[in-house]
Amino acid sequence: MKETEKVTPRGAYPHTKRVGDFIFVSGTSSRRADNTIAGVDIIDDMGTKRLNIEVQTREVLKNIEKNLTKEGATLKDVVDVTSFLVNMNDFAGYNKAYAAFFDVETGPTRTTVAVHQLPHPDLVVEIKVIAYKKL
Repeated sequence: MKETEKVTPRGAYPHTKRVGDFIFVSGTSSRRADNTIAGVDIIDDMGTKRLNIEVQTREVLKNIEKNLTKEGATLKDVVDVTSFLVNMNDFAGYNKAYAAFFDVETGPTRTTVAVHQLPHPDLVVEIKVIAYKKL
């Protein structure tokens, strides 16, 4: 990944922190390096937006995977997932996208909670994970 393609944290925290064999990944969104957000579609001339939970969930998990790669890990090393949804009515779409990355037999444990809002009004999902990868 080129330096200009890196997504920088929006505060004083790292994307990842390794503690022994555990890798903690900060809450991650579908924000891109250019600060646009995947899964935001303008649907008319008035600027009306459609926020797509499936696209955002896929992009969040891809962003998490990029961060894990820097630690020598992959999504297969994820042992726990915490997901934050702005609207639980989006759960089915989120679950569908999530299932493309993890399965019930070998996937991580997961907790999904509803939150009032996320750091940007176009975000509908944020995910944080814990991975385990021996050094």
